Amino acid sequence: MMGIRQTVTAGVCLTLMGCLVVTRAVTLEVKDGNSTCIKAELNAKFSITYNGTNGTNSVVFALPDSASTDNSTCNGVSQRLVASFGDGHALTLVFSSNGSLYGVTQVSLRYNLSDNSTFPQSTSADVVTVETNSSRISASMNSTYRCLSSSPISLNADVTVTFSDVRLEAYMQTGNLSTNESVCSADQTVTTVAPPKTTPAPSPSPPGVPERGNYTITSDNTTACLLAVVGLQLNVTYLSKTRNKSVSEVRNLQPNRTSFSGSCGVTVATLILTEDTTNLNFTFTLNSTSQKFHLSAVSVSARWPDMTAVFSAENSSLQYLQGSVGRSYMCSSEQTLAVVSDFSLNTFRLQLQPFNVTGNQFSAAEECRMDQENMLIPIIVGAALAGLVLIVLIAYLIGRKRTRAGYQTI
Repeated sequence: MMGIRQTVTAGVCLTLMGCLVVTRAVTLEVKDGNSTCIKAELNAKFSITYNGTNGTNSVVFALPDSASTDNSTCNGVSQRLVASFGDGHALTLVFSSNGSLYGVTQVSLRYNLSDNSTFPQSTSADVVTVETNSSRISASMNSTYRCLSSSPISLNADVTVTFSDVRLEAYMQTGNLSTNESVCSADQTVTTVAPPKTTPAPSPSPPGVPERGNYTITSDNTTACLLAVVGLQLNVTYLSKTRNKSVSEVRNLQPNRTSFSGSCGVTVATLILTEDTTNLNFTFTLNSTSQKFHLSAVSVSARWPDMTAVFSAENSSLQYLQGSVGRSYMCSSEQTLAVVSDFSLNTFRLQLQPFNVTGNQFSAAEECRMDQENMLIPIIVGAALAGLVLIVLIAYLIGRKRTRAGYQTI
């Protein structure tokens, strides 16, 4: 009978029927001169499927404590933690900040399939890099992000990174992790309290149409690379403190209280919006083959006064707001973007261009289908009315001609 083959050198094993990898916390520190900008204490486990000589193999291994951070950077708004290890492998966390919050906006893994000790019997010698822009790792500035729970992050169909026992901080002011902690939602226990013996608060009235916000991301502080003008409305279902049950609330994002940040890449662009305790992260992806872009991922975290715990949700397999490169996407009609079962977004009077912005202004717009249909209805009605008038006119002329034909000259 075939058993389980495992090794616990650097926490590596080849999975045949199952696998147990022993991991331990690794401490990583990024310095800029004598100052520390990023510090992380974490367990990271990698699960990778690859092609072997006898078919498909799966390997699981852990980030070793010998990992080096030599290629990390502290410069600018974007900070980067690069943990290099083994024979050409590297885990990268890219951080960004909007002044009140910071978070991991990209997780990537580079792995070398020619490393026979990690990928035995591999039929490829390629160095592969995979990444995702959805991590759910965010915290208040000058606080430590803490998440003891196991948090798997899928980079693609073949690669998963699982973090656990995480304590990290970026944009640090001192060399030690802050005693103030931002705890992930998985670590927060929801305590059910007895409902107060008072009349439940009435349901909030609908907030009305939201005000449009104008959000511009620049690549070099002067050149715009992402433009968005939109009114946003959040639909959230959460457990209410005062009512002790799940309630749905609709809330407008207020531009005058919203800060924004983001980044622009060749095929990926991000927009992060923060209003008080609400944080929205949008990821736009460009298909270089079809030359089309779309909204591919949305994540949200919110702590509203009546919530029993921080609400968080994400979806990284969306296909919304599709447009052509070199043009902007416009939709004046209200749209509902379903993200997950308990969270959706309504957009109002939207115009968006996440790639190939020229002259710091929108290019010619492609209108959404709803706007096109709304314009088509008046045209159809007008054409029908014109046809009806024409029919009446023809009938009148025919009737008049017959009347004249009934009189004869004597």
